[in-house]
Amino acid sequence: MLTLWGRENSSNVKKVRWLAAELGLSYQHIPAGGQFGRNRETDYLAMNPKGLIPCLQDDDLVLWESNTIVRYLAAKYGQQSLYLADHGQRANAEKWMDWAISLAVPFGSVFIGLVRTAPEQRDVALIAKQKAECERLLAIADDALSRQPWLSGPAFGIGDIPLGCIAYGWFNMDIERPSLPHLERWYQQLTARPAFRDTVMLPLT
Repeated sequence: MLTLWGRENSSNVKKVRWLAAELGLSYQHIPAGGQFGRNRETDYLAMNPKGLIPCLQDDDLVLWESNTIVRYLAAKYGQQSLYLADHGQRANAEKWMDWAISLAVPFGSVFIGLVRTAPEQRDVALIAKQKAECERLLAIADDALSRQPWLSGPAFGIGDIPLGCIAYGWFNMDIERPSLPHLERWYQQLTARPAFRDTVMLPLT
């Protein structure tokens, strides 16, 4: 039995729930973090000493770090679909998972500043600076997508998942965005996937 701890509107939890939906995996979902608490309780910290979400238990195995969980589930349950057998192709896909970490900090500043902060309390200069960094980084992905349909290569894969979760927020915040046509085409492809719509396209809060 798979058990997943985390609140469903967390970007990092979305990664895991999205992959599980793509693979048709059943799991017990225990809300944790934010308004649900739990993640600072002794039993949770015994599993995940960072006290963050998500946390996954698969029988006796306990994992934290969202990208690690995605890789593990794909390797164990997605051998015939999302887990690439060719080492080079798999590494080329997975590099985008790690690359997306560089986007998480500036995007987080923009998202928290505009979605979770009252207008009179916003650090406008910081938001502008971090938005510019997001635009610089997203241009890198746009360039890659000018040469291939997915970040993972010729087909959708785990390399698309971390940026996909961020991209939903990016394309749905009330901001001006530069034209990145290849990124926009890729994002529209994501929105056509039922698993993406069900697990990622939640109200921005």
